[in-house]
Amino acid sequence: MELSTVDSTNIYAMDHLQANLAAHGAVFFAHTQTAGKGQHGKKWVAEPGANIAMSVILDSSFLSLTRQFSLSMMVSLACHDLFSFYAPDETSIKWPNDIYWHDRKAGGILIETLVRGNKWQGAVAGIGINLNQTFFPAYVPNPVSLKQITGKHFDPVAMAKELCGKLELRYQQLIKGQMAEMLAEYNSHLYKRKQEVKLKCGPIVFTGIVKGVSFTGELLILKGLRDSFRFGEVEWVTD
Repeated sequence: MELSTVDSTNIYAMDHLQANLAAHGAVFFAHTQTAGKGQHGKKWVAEPGANIAMSVILDSSFLSLTRQFSLSMMVSLACHDLFSFYAPDETSIKWPNDIYWHDRKAGGILIETLVRGNKWQGAVAGIGINLNQTFFPAYVPNPVSLKQITGKHFDPVAMAKELCGKLELRYQQLIKGQMAEMLAEYNSHLYKRKQEVKLKCGPIVFTGIVKGVSFTGELLILKGLRDSFRFGEVEWVTD
């Protein structure tokens, strides 16, 4: 569904999912979001009509609740597939699911789930990818768009449709249980892998070497405060 204006594609999609008005494969694309959602309750800020802002409903009922990272990994790989095709130099996935080009953020993913009882019913994957935006608010850290990288203009709707094709291919991998292959590929694209980084856990700032990400989505660190961290336990520190 193509929307001219909406508060948040994730809110819109989740409302439809909860009301049984939409099912797996439904896509909600917005030219303008007035209250786009990012991780940790942050807003996703984007210039109207310039970028990909969409949410996809995904059937996750075949996955256990302990395998939620598998869905995040799948969507991350699909977004990486798209962005790296047009910007192959140094496109990476920053744990858990941001798309980076060099040290700059090109896209973000927010996955929200619908759980009833002890069963995962479905999920909404919100995706924002910077395509044509060249001016960003000063408070948005280190953003970058495909136009800034390539100098070319991109059709947001056409790119969203291309992304849907890549999501379907990655979803088929997920259904077939190709978790090990997907995780190996995810780790091969991991931002700062095998490099020393600065992280913060609570009030403690420390350094460590990024080893990879586990099957359950923990960030694995060598020579750090701990060997592994769940999402939300640690944050990246930039100088």
